Amino acid sequence: MADKQSGRTEDLRAKSDDQLSVELTELKREAFNLRFQAATNQLERPARVKEVRRDIARIKTLQGERARSAGADAAKA
Repeated sequence: MADKQSGRTEDLRAKSDDQLSVELTELKREAFNLRFQAATNQLERPARVKEVRRDIARIKTLQGERARSAGADAAKA
């Protein structure tokens, strides 16, 4: 399972900042829809909620790393 997660992280690292922002927006929309489905007992794959939350966290972590790295590069210049 760790290989699956690291593969997902590497896929995200290969994307540009704009692509990450778009994917984050899509995942947030999906999380919203999943919450509604859960509230109305129409959720087909309950595990998908956890997957989406973790993907959102991965993207936010990556964006934070990039922002800190850009800040450090700007401070050096």
